[in-house]
Amino acid sequence: MKVIAYLYSNPLLETAPDLSGWGWQVDEVYRDQAVEIATHSDNRKGRKASARPQWRQLLQDCQNQPADYLLVQRLDHLGDSVEEVGDRLAELEALNIRLILLESTPDPPPTALQTTDLQADLLKLLQQLQQEQHSRRIRQGHARNRIKALPPPGKAPYGYRRSKTRYIVDRTTAPVVKDFFEQFLLYGSLSGAVRYLAKRYSKKISVSTGHRWLTNPVYRGDLEYHNGEIVPNTHEAIISRDEAAQVDRLLRRNRRLPPRTASAPRSLAGLVTCGECQSPMTVTRVTTPRKHQEYLYLRPTGCTRQPRCKLMPYEQVLQQTIERICEDLPRAVSGAPLPDMDRIKQGIEGAIAARQALLDQLPPLIASGVLDPETADLRTYKLRTEMAELQTQVSQLPPVNLKAIAQAVSIPQFWLDLSESERRFYFREFIRQIEIVRQEADWQLRLGFIF
Repeated sequence: MKVIAYLYSNPLLETAPDLSGWGWQVDEVYRDQAVEIATHSDNRKGRKASARPQWRQLLQDCQNQPADYLLVQRLDHLGDSVEEVGDRLAELEALNIRLILLESTPDPPPTALQTTDLQADLLKLLQQLQQEQHSRRIRQGHARNRIKALPPPGKAPYGYRRSKTRYIVDRTTAPVVKDFFEQFLLYGSLSGAVRYLAKRYSKKISVSTGHRWLTNPVYRGDLEYHNGEIVPNTHEAIISRDEAAQVDRLLRRNRRLPPRTASAPRSLAGLVTCGECQSPMTVTRVTTPRKHQEYLYLRPTGCTRQPRCKLMPYEQVLQQTIERICEDLPRAVSGAPLPDMDRIKQGIEGAIAARQALLDQLPPLIASGVLDPETADLRTYKLRTEMAELQTQVSQLPPVNLKAIAQAVSIPQFWLDLSESERRFYFREFIRQIEIVRQEADWQLRLGFIF
């Protein structure tokens, strides 16, 4: 018994199928990829026919050495239309080759194989094939637009207008988006930036919408498609690359904090824990009746000790935090095994430059006929998505001059000249946790830095 297999894939939509796990001993494998060529008769109808040289080779080989079974993963792999599939089924029938369709299904598990004798229920399968190929043609059209770096279907994001080939900055709404990013970069508070938009521009958005704005590659001049791939530098950006990198760093930093503390008005909120009961401490405000004076304390939120741990004066903890930073930060930075950020960054930037050099070589290859435009577009798309991934790695690197920054912020006057929101921003750049260590008649602070 001779068993052969025919594999077909469209590089725009999928990777080439693999025979492993099919459970068949195959004597010969024929592989085709989707390459469209225009024919004279089809051009009059506005259609295109697909070139399948390996299928023709399969038929020729079977005429010389007949096969018993042909394995195909799915029925639509035989042709791009119901007519093509019907013609190829007729060719197999003339050669007396039995067609076996193998397709993984979610139930049974994907590792199991299901075989279907097409001759038993051919009409039903052809009806399903029509629906599948209609969906496939739509996805192919979207994939071609993706390869050409055209915007995905749907409404343009707020701040942009849609043209035929790209997004265009909307001069009336883009300043709102720009101001939103600036507020977030200034104070590191997402909810604060959302409230600012509502107050300044009467533009009401939810916090989740604001988070989507901060992470949307469109505002950085890039396009992101449904498969998660990003194509860089496709249109004019609203924020710069440096600002985008700072946004990503702030979002990662805020994820380490307890809920609702990223926008708290006090700089120590979310950072202080009690060394005795290991409970987080929240800022409590106490006022005196008929007086405008207020007192701030740090209170353990989940203390289980009896008697309960006492409240700590906020201003005293703040003052000692500044003193500990000025004393401990330079020592911690100098003793930390920090990687060579300059070397790492240069390596990634070198990889980006190498891919850019490959991109620059494509136009001459197209002009000389070495590459056809379709293959060049696909190669361009892959190189640009790889460059976007490398650029993301660069943006996630910590500051390269951390030691110089530590020396600059180790001056007490630097912290005293800042407002509470500004101190909150800088505290969270360096401090992971502040632990209050209580003693019999006194207390001390122990700082945990993020590096």
